Amino acid sequence: MTNIAIIDYGMGNLRSVAKAFEHVAPQAQVRITHNRHDILAADRVVFPGQGSIRDCMRELAHAELIDVVQDAARNKPFLGLCLGPQALLDFSEENGGVECLKILPGRVVWFGELLDPASGERLKVPHMGWNQVHQVRDHLLWKGIPQDSRFYFVHSYYLQPTDEALTVGQSQYGFHFTVAIARDNLFAVQFHPEKSAQAGLRLLANFINWNP
Repeated sequence: MTNIAIIDYGMGNLRSVAKAFEHVAPQAQVRITHNRHDILAADRVVFPGQGSIRDCMRELAHAELIDVVQDAARNKPFLGLCLGPQALLDFSEENGGVECLKILPGRVVWFGELLDPASGERLKVPHMGWNQVHQVRDHLLWKGIPQDSRFYFVHSYYLQPTDEALTVGQSQYGFHFTVAIARDNLFAVQFHPEKSAQAGLRLLANFINWNP
């Protein structure tokens, strides 16, 4: 039986993520946990989150989970969701600047003042709602998901990886930006698959069956 640990550090819609995994993998054991031993013993690890990156890093430190997340991201099939991929990079501009987990090279950048390239009208920040994701590189977690499928987003900051090879998915909101990154055993997305209907559920199911 596959054992999935969803990391609980006090941030994120954990129940929604757990319910989505239970739906696509009823045979799996899905556990929301802040216990370091449970996380390190799990077959697969999910790192969700929403809100402020400063709060995220503070809560991870308070729960003594920073080294656990770093270990899991390097050694297990690992899925980051929403705030998750931002935390994996080196640094975020949010709140005057926050040091992140430094697992992947790159920065998290504020959208700033955005204009619609077609109409010239100002775009709202945060970027919120359904948007297309263009798969810029093949990956097993895209299996069965049509090109330019729509996923659900809520964010004011975006991923800016240093290594272009990390980018496996992009969206457009005033400009093209990275929304999915991957390397070895790690895959992380800016959007919410658990809120993204069939495309999101398929991505979660692909993660269950992924053996990097």
